[in-house]
Amino acid sequence: MMHPCLSCGACCAHFRVAFHWLETERSDGIGVPAALTETLDPHRLVMKGTRNGPVRCVALSADIGQHARCTIYDQRPSVCRDVAASWEFGQPSPQCDRARSAHGLAPLTERDWAYVQPAVAANESGLRPPNAPVAA
Repeated sequence: MMHPCLSCGACCAHFRVAFHWLETERSDGIGVPAALTETLDPHRLVMKGTRNGPVRCVALSADIGQHARCTIYDQRPSVCRDVAASWEFGQPSPQCDRARSAHGLAPLTERDWAYVQPAVAANESGLRPPNAPVAA
């Protein structure tokens, strides 16, 4: 079964994506590409397209509710890495539910994960449970 986020994209077109400037790309290519960001305040940046409404992250390639992908998935900011889909790790996600609702999509349920084990879903999608350690 395909990870539900790959047919959604609602969170990327609903929330401001703000993060500390230290998460931007370093000389070794790790981090959020600076060209895709703009300054929010002296310490934080935002992904272009998410500062003001209507929100749509510049890195989102999607038809919301049909197909979605992050064009900088491996370089996405920590705030994106920390958003879990509802029931992916056995509990609802109010953020996921709000974003889906704003785009006319039903909330995900435990049944949406019936054929995907959470550990398998996390490995296949690159997602991890909230507060899980990040592999170095």
